[in-house]
Amino acid sequence: MRFIFASISGLIFGFGLALAGMLNPSKVQGFLNIFGVWDPSLAFVMGGGIIVNAIGYYFVLKRDKPLFAEKFAIPTTKNIDKNLLIGSAIFGIGWGLAGLCPGPVIGNVLLQPQDALIFLIVMIFGLFLGRRVRIESTDTE
Repeated sequence: MRFIFASISGLIFGFGLALAGMLNPSKVQGFLNIFGVWDPSLAFVMGGGIIVNAIGYYFVLKRDKPLFAEKFAIPTTKNIDKNLLIGSAIFGIGWGLAGLCPGPVIGNVLLQPQDALIFLIVMIFGLFLGRRVRIESTDTE
């Protein structure tokens, strides 16, 4: 049952990304190009996502536990550390250069496989590299 609801949620999320134009790298780059021909339409996508998420959190967190898990998996740390800042900067630079981010790139595997597969390979490499760097930095402290 958990797999079915996760799949339905993923399909709705992917459909929303496609409908909003977030699968189109040039649309994303147009949003980030504030000094050129700026396309502010993705701000509405983000705003809509924040509103839906806030409403969902309000109702979901009134429950004792999720429907398909023993407890809620909500991050508890509120620290802004160098790993968060560096990771955010790398993510933002990559998003701006490629116009792709992890969610939409999964949909792009079907629409633009040559670009999306390269992005996925590099993203997976970056995940492993980031984990390794983080592990090594905690070992030396």
